[in-house]
Amino acid sequence: MIDLQRIETFLYVAEKLNISEAAKYLHLSQPTVSHQIKLLEQELNNTLFVRSNTGLQLTEAGRLLLPWARRLLHDTNDLKEMMASLQEAIAGELRISCSTTAGKYILPLLAARFCQRYPAIRVRILACRPEHAALNLLEGEAHIGVVSSEVNDTSLESQRFFKDKITLIVPAGHRWASRSSIEPAEIIEEPLILREETSGTRRVVLTELAKHDISLDDLNIFMELGNAEAIVRTVAAGYGVAFVSELAAACPLDRGNAVDIRVEGFNLQRTVYMVRKRISAPHRPRDVFWGFIHDPANADLIGMAEHLS
Repeated sequence: MIDLQRIETFLYVAEKLNISEAAKYLHLSQPTVSHQIKLLEQELNNTLFVRSNTGLQLTEAGRLLLPWARRLLHDTNDLKEMMASLQEAIAGELRISCSTTAGKYILPLLAARFCQRYPAIRVRILACRPEHAALNLLEGEAHIGVVSSEVNDTSLESQRFFKDKITLIVPAGHRWASRSSIEPAEIIEEPLILREETSGTRRVVLTELAKHDISLDDLNIFMELGNAEAIVRTVAAGYGVAFVSELAAACPLDRGNAVDIRVEGFNLQRTVYMVRKRISAPHRPRDVFWGFIHDPANADLIGMAEHLS
């Protein structure tokens, strides 16, 4: 039987690629860490690390072991928590995979309140790309996912989290800054900063543009960025215009570094969902949080997102 402590040691060495740093984190001596790795390699009959001029590197066997090791530790933790749940103790770890910018603004505040109410639960929020959110759930990396569109996988179930509004922002000195609205066709004239292809914001914007016979090829795309905060900072610095979540734009708008402009005929909003496995082992932290998000005491946080403007 594989020793779980050796698996945990392997994971930290694989993440740090440094025996000394892993030893400090695990509160073990360097010789102990090296010995545990050696024993694991003997047990698996494979070399997991090699030394190079730049330090430790994972071998092919080490890279193959990495996702299995993570899943093994996650499953072990989930098993312990399931047993604890039978004692009516709401304790353990809750891993939430978040793929949407808007979720990153509301989710930490909600998680903080959750931890105050259930101090024996430790919440970890894992940022990921949209295409990985469902995969993280199915592979056991996360207990709950936050996504910007409903998932089509029948093994997953979703519930509405909140509605996110998307707005067009321009630099404070832009010629549109003094106007209350613009026509959709005017967007074609401006250098536009666009989110990456998998972004929910991009999908909503392109859908609205298509309703006005404007395609992606018609746009003057100045830059593509995979981070809403980076887009907001770039626009606030005077470069281009962009569509972003109002939650991401709130601070520059308040400071007057950027201005939001209404686009005539546009309905720029999307629903953010929470997702979990439809059939899975009992996990009280996940199941309690699933109901907690719509506790009346959290209406102010949901309202902050939905009525920001």
